[in-house]
Formats: sequence, C-alpha cells, structure tokens
Amino acid sequence: MKNYLILIILLFSMKIAAQNDAKAKFQKNKYELAVSYYKKSDFVNALDQFSIASKIRPENEIGQESIKKVDTLKEILRKEILEKVNGTWLMTGDKPSWTVNANDNFKNKLVDELVEIGNNKILFYEVDRKTKAKKLIKTEDLVYYNMDKSDALFSAFILSDGTIWNCTVDDKSKVLHVINIAKKGENGVEKITENNDEIFYKKAI
Repeated sequence: MKNYLILIILLFSMKIAAQNDAKAKFQKNKYELAVSYYKKSDFVNALDQFSIASKIRPENEIGQESIKKVDTLKEILRKEILEKVNGTWLMTGDKPSWTVNANDNFKNKLVDELVEIGNNKILFYEVDRKTKAKKLIKTEDLVYYNMDKSDALFSAFILSDGTIWNCTVDDKSKVLHVINIAKKGENGVEKITENNDEIFYKKAI
C-alpha cells in the first residue's frame, strides 16, 4: 500500500512538472513572438502577445517584463489613437454608412449629433438642420478603461453612466466606430458579448 501511494505521488509530481514545462515553453514562445512584433513596430499584435505571456505566469521574470511592456504599449497606442480621433465627428447611425438603411435614416434626421473629442474631454452636441442652432448636450471626461493591468484593451473609454465603449478608426481616419463592450455598476463590470450597441461617425468637415 505504501509503495502504491509513493507511485501515485511520483506520477502526480511528474504530471505537474510536465504541465509546468509546457506552460513555461508556451509563455516563452508568446514573449518572443511579442518581441518580434515590437521590433517591427506592430504594436497592436505585440500588445496582444505580451498580454497573453503576462497572464500565463505573472510572477516570473518573463511575466513581469511582459506586464511592463503592456503598460508601455498601451501608452503608445493610446497616444496614436487620440491623435486620430481628436476633432469633430458627425454621427451617421448604428450601421456602416454604406448600408442602404443607414443612408435613408441619416437623410431623414431633423437634428445632427456631433461629438467633439479633445485631449481630456468629450463634448456631445445637437445641431438643428434647419436653423443650424448648435446645442451642448453633455460633457464627459475622457477616461480610459482598463479591465485589468495585463489586458490588451487600449482604446476603451468609460463614461459617467458606467457604459464602456471601445473605439476604432479606419486607416484614413475618416470613420470612427464605437461599440458598447461592458457596463460598470454596483455589482462590478458586466461584459456585453452579444447585441452590442454600436455607433458610427464620420469626420466632420
């Protein structure tokens, strides 16, 4: 019986060791892939890979170095996207502007909705199409949202109502797409994985 227990313990220990080796190898591969992306200035993919590497074993040297790189890359990418979104945007609807329904709905609106994005503030306006009167609806502080220290989310903003919106801009910086990915409430953050609210904007002239 004693020998049987020893054998079970040995097998269990070998299994754990094998799992640890596999984890270490996987983490190292992810880290090296992230470094290769980083050297090519492909910061979005580098961030994704560093984020994965940091979560596998956050306590070891590779994990700690990966978390530092995540912080650095978030700062770089946030500066880049802020430069792209800075300015005034006209809301075109909840569907891409090239769709038939989006164009029809936009043409039939009586009031245009504008958003002005600065370095620290987001201002929402309504403009009457007939009178051209411009009315400030609300002002929001520009606050980035982090789900956790090591995540790869860099372009999400949280508004005062707790809604969290991730934004992307097309290559020509002409179309801004925001999608509601979560909401923060009394019970914490609830992720939204289906039927997400979406808004499309085009750069105002």
